[in-house]
Amino acid sequence: MEVAIRSGALLGEGPRWDAASGRLLWVDIEAGELHLFDPDGGADRAIPLGKRVGAAAPTETGGVLVALADQLAVVDLGDESVRTLVGIRHGEGMRLNDGACDPAGRFWVGSMALDYAPGQGALYRYSSDGGLERMLDGVTISNGLGWSLDGTTMYYIDSMAYRVDRFDFEPATGAIADRRPFIVIERGGGTPDGLAVDDEGGIWVALWGKGAVRRYTPDGELDRVLSVPADKVTACCFGGDDGRSLYVTTASVELSPEQRERQPLAGSVFVTEVDVSGPPARPFAG
Repeated sequence: MEVAIRSGALLGEGPRWDAASGRLLWVDIEAGELHLFDPDGGADRAIPLGKRVGAAAPTETGGVLVALADQLAVVDLGDESVRTLVGIRHGEGMRLNDGACDPAGRFWVGSMALDYAPGQGALYRYSSDGGLERMLDGVTISNGLGWSLDGTTMYYIDSMAYRVDRFDFEPATGAIADRRPFIVIERGGGTPDGLAVDDEGGIWVALWGKGAVRRYTPDGELDRVLSVPADKVTACCFGGDDGRSLYVTTASVELSPEQRERQPLAGSVFVTEVDVSGPPARPFAG
């Protein structure tokens, strides 16, 4: 792992490669910032949004869709203005968390309670023509989302279940059905957070508290483990011109002075070259 951005983010999350612009989108949830990183020039632009921001996605029109604490909005990258798309009426003790676009460009995003209360979160689906729909209830910490190569399976992480689940997925309608466990993370192996799916169908899972990213085969077998020089690993994505740069976000929030001394790179965004490519983020259609 190399340091791509030595940022010291409080809660770095949601890396997404924007193929159209050739840059990395990511967020610092607790700082309320959207970041745009240019790997060629090395510049990392931070846009303050004034609220916690759980996820970001490129759009077909050039702006960036963001999941703020209680709303979905689009950020204009020219003047940094924020246009609300839809509000989320889930109370002050809740916020939106990880999100991603499905193969048809619909945006999926989950929620969680600020005090991590069990079962208070949900999973939503948003599209420009269908609006906002609540797809799943009883979630604790809604996190990683991804889709199989053929688009017929959706992978999903509710972190406190300590597993990756899969659903049958209907690409044309965005319907989900038949939720079942797929990958179980043993206790002590870290808490599963974000995920990414590569071009061979492998599933890469970020492990909070363990300083690692694991790759699982399409059959759910553990294939490899990558070490990250920060314990609180939050998410990963594929990027770069050939899709073989694996970007990994981390957090520095709630570290003790001793932990900060041991992990001086906590909160940085890391990158490493891997031997399998992965797709860029699907832009939001709308």
